[in-house]
Amino acid sequence: MSILDVSIRDLHTKIRDKEIKPSELTEVALQRIEETDGTIKAYLTVTAEEAMARAKKLDNLPEGNLPLLYGIPGALKDNMCTEGVRTTCASQILANYIPPYTATAVAKLEEHNYVLVGKTNMDEFAMGSSTENSSFFKTANPWDPERVPGGSSGGSAATVAAGHVPFALGSDTGGSVRQPASYCGVVGLKPTYGRVSRFGLVAFASSLDQIGPIARNVEDAATVLQAVAGYDKMDSTSANVEVPDYLAALTGDIKGLRIGMPKEYFAEGLDPEVAARVREAIQTLESLGAVVEEVTLPHTQYAVSTYYLIAPAEASSNLARYDGVRYGVRVEDAEALLDMYKKTRAQGFGPEVKRRIMLGTYALSSGYYDAYYLRAQKVRTLIKQDFDKVFERFDVVVSPTAPTVAFKSGEKIDDPMTMYLNDIYTIPVNLAGLPGISVPCGLAQGMPVGLQIIGKAFDESTLLKVAHAYEQQAKLDLRPALAGGVRA
Repeated sequence: MSILDVSIRDLHTKIRDKEIKPSELTEVALQRIEETDGTIKAYLTVTAEEAMARAKKLDNLPEGNLPLLYGIPGALKDNMCTEGVRTTCASQILANYIPPYTATAVAKLEEHNYVLVGKTNMDEFAMGSSTENSSFFKTANPWDPERVPGGSSGGSAATVAAGHVPFALGSDTGGSVRQPASYCGVVGLKPTYGRVSRFGLVAFASSLDQIGPIARNVEDAATVLQAVAGYDKMDSTSANVEVPDYLAALTGDIKGLRIGMPKEYFAEGLDPEVAARVREAIQTLESLGAVVEEVTLPHTQYAVSTYYLIAPAEASSNLARYDGVRYGVRVEDAEALLDMYKKTRAQGFGPEVKRRIMLGTYALSSGYYDAYYLRAQKVRTLIKQDFDKVFERFDVVVSPTAPTVAFKSGEKIDDPMTMYLNDIYTIPVNLAGLPGISVPCGLAQGMPVGLQIIGKAFDESTLLKVAHAYEQQAKLDLRPALAGGVRA
């Protein structure tokens, strides 16, 4: 067992008591990356020299209390700007882009004195559910290298599952933190929209994107959320809402809590083994004194269609800035300005990004705006109202995170519609702007299954309380063989 299998809280204690130095911890992380990332391919950039230099500075402990992430190695999805460190969004159009500034969420981690070990692979511009859409290479699932790690934060989930680092940041637009966490057997938390600043997060769909932590356990996820949450005047969508003490919420006591189980999330398309693991997890919550009742979210059936109009429309607008003029790649053989635009975007963007730009541009075009984009926004309101109605009586909603376990690489890449349906249980949460978390709840076909818990807006505390109570009661130790575990 590696020192990196220890919780962040315990690592913090060891650093504080001088049982281990940040540089020693960072060295272990970099060594594990070197040993296993040839198979996993979680990283687009490993910042080994910078990480060791920073960690050695942190070896000299300051007086007073240390931040909980002091000296802890972590990773970032490669769509978060890092001053002086390449940020590619896994796209050829940004292949050599080095930002002149750092994203707010990352700056907050730096204030807590974490150590960045690298930037992780992802679906290009966060568009995908398998990390097969990266323009550089595919990432493998540590449980089975022939399977996908999920997406679009596949590299972040894979690096945590492989035991490289205790935590990583991902971004979640339609399930991109929770779904890969489910596939890789780790914890993934999507905060309420506006809870974590999006300043410096390269935009995909601005009304849906949210940064969130991926970690090995609920307490670690709460620790990272505590560090990155909060109002930011640099982000106009950032909510000026007080950040509670998330660790204080992890009491284990959920007696009397009311939990809704939406019947639409347990319908056709859900793998029977996945359903069995999730129902067992719900029974565990009941054994802890929670009251579980079936509820209905009637507009769930329209969520995927709604998302794939709104998200591509916003992507079409956001990605218009990549024109080869201001930053990023520019083709050299263009005859004129318009030709340069066309060739740069044709060569710089991959197939899935082009597909979504075309979908979005069509949905926003004259004559079709009302029929598609505007109607999708109205349905989005209905989906939010479904949740509002349920949350009048219930504290949280529980469901599977994904309808299946991780699938084989290449299995769905040529069938976009089938691929899009992987996010059927996570998309509604983004459309409604709510917080959601995926917690491992067992194995199906030898692969991890995730339990999704959905909470009220800005009530991550209750979400974390329920997730932690389940985790402590279930006592599952789900680690792939690559990270010292045993495959079922």
